[in-house]
Amino acid sequence: MHAIEITMTTPNAIKAIGTAREMLGSRALVGVGTVLTAETCHAAIIAGAEFVVTPICRTELVDIAHAAGRAIMLGAYTPTEAQIAHEAGADFIKIFPADTLGPGYIKGLRAPLPHLRIVPTGGIEEHNLGAYLKAGCPAVGVGSSLVSSKILQESDWPGLTARAAAFVEAAHAARQG
Repeated sequence: MHAIEITMTTPNAIKAIGTAREMLGSRALVGVGTVLTAETCHAAIIAGAEFVVTPICRTELVDIAHAAGRAIMLGAYTPTEAQIAHEAGADFIKIFPADTLGPGYIKGLRAPLPHLRIVPTGGIEEHNLGAYLKAGCPAVGVGSSLVSSKILQESDWPGLTARAAAFVEAAHAARQG
């Protein structure tokens, strides 16, 4: 895993971002997700967030993130929202929830809009990850299918490591195939 997103729905998310940055150093990028306001965006960046993710098309956050030298991924669901996010300067477009649309939607969306750098999230699993990458996505966002509540409750870090390795292997296989 090269990037870890701590969502604002996580208890004490701002503190967790700072702690994760201290613990991981340069071994992984630590970012913030589920950002809905400018205030949250600023606070997360000050805490050490290295990238910003929104589930919605909140275009005013682009300038905040870029002024701090941070990448930003704006959320979208429709072609219009995705293009608006791109025109606002988003580095990536988060299609969410991707499982309701599927890889075919991404491929169809990119046909007339090939310049969009789409990162699907929501419903990405080991078995469908490759189809999204083959549809032209530079990356995917994986949440509860990787970090389940059971893993967290049981502090099953070896289990999490094994799940992460399986996702990485699936991504490598898709890119080589």
